[in-house]
Amino acid sequence: RVKARPDGTLTDLETGRELYSLYYENASPIPLPQTDEGFVVRGGDTAAFLEEKLAILGLTPREAEEFIVYWLPRMEHNPYNLITFQGAAYTDTAKLHITPEPDSICRVFMAYLPLEHAVEIAPQQLSTFERTGFAVVEWGGTELSAVRKPE
Repeated sequence: RVKARPDGTLTDLETGRELYSLYYENASPIPLPQTDEGFVVRGGDTAAFLEEKLAILGLTPREAEEFIVYWLPRMEHNPYNLITFQGAAYTDTAKLHITPEPDSICRVFMAYLPLEHAVEIAPQQLSTFERTGFAVVEWGGTELSAVRKPE
């Protein structure tokens, strides 16, 4: 439980500690991610790819940097990564409950699969997020190593 101020600062209501973001891990299984559209990216090109796509998806430079700092070490040494950004496949199952209700919510959830070789996949169309009023931003992801790999 936190209180959010207009400048984005969060205050933990139990401890009074000020935070700029929250971090959590979810051990619950998620449904099979949407993987019929996405992007196949060389491991060494992953940072530039993420910078471009995260800007389109609406993350600020600071948010994108934190996303990349977290995920890039897991991805950059793979020969290729199949990357998809989950929309409703994620948000319909991982519900958020925020009071008061935000004016806008940006939820970026990336699923990626390390690949030895490039594969063909239809390019994913990404929507741009516009922040208005009280905005909530959530980003995260998962590696699909346990999921059947595409042919």
